[in-house]
Amino acid sequence: MSDNQQSSQSLVYTLEICAGSVQSAVAAQAGGAHRIELCQNLEQGGTTPSYGLIKQVLSRLTIPVFVLIRPRPGHFCYDADELAIMAADVAQCRAMGCAGVVLGALDAAGRVDVASCRTLLEAAGNLQVTFHRAFDVCHNQALALEEIIGLGCHRVLTSGGQVSALAGQVQLAALVHQAAGRIRIMPGAGITPATLPALVQATGAQEFHASAKRLVPTPPAPTEFDAPRWETDAAIVAELVAQLRAMGAD
Repeated sequence: MSDNQQSSQSLVYTLEICAGSVQSAVAAQAGGAHRIELCQNLEQGGTTPSYGLIKQVLSRLTIPVFVLIRPRPGHFCYDADELAIMAADVAQCRAMGCAGVVLGALDAAGRVDVASCRTLLEAAGNLQVTFHRAFDVCHNQALALEEIIGLGCHRVLTSGGQVSALAGQVQLAALVHQAAGRIRIMPGAGITPATLPALVQATGAQEFHASAKRLVPTPPAPTEFDAPRWETDAAIVAELVAQLRAMGAD
């Protein structure tokens, strides 16, 4: 048995579900998810959800709601106006009673923009803070992890710099080892019931991020305004939760 296998014994695992709508958020909770990351425009990698969506989700859920703070799609190097928007969104989430925020900012050299992130963390106050997958485009992840720990973030959402967490499992295990309990490493990207057990065993991580989504059938008479719509499936969430529970009890 490997060290990672031994370290996974009798652990409590956490499943976070990425939800892009009220329907997905409710399904995540119904399936037994431990918290959600709320965002919009998932097809573009996710952006900050509207005030109305945050308010409605908070009224429907009892599990913690973390909100993505990302003002636009694309790169993670933000100008002063974008950072002002992000800080205002963080402050709004704090005022609304969200449990946490998910954020990140890089400089032009592909390093963590420590100064900008510090401003955002100051706005977050006592909220939980996840550094998002901007981490995956950092040129030196070992250095980036130390900088994120220094900022006081609580976790890093990452695929280990690869297209999926499964492909990045070796780097994810290295990050968990480097973190040494100072911060949570949360694998995400392509996590399904088919890939989760191997990731638990290989990485030593205790928190995992998935969308658990299914394609919603299109209307019988689609129009030019229709587009593929994916929503979280409570049954898939429940399967993931059951896998983590079983592995934690081994």
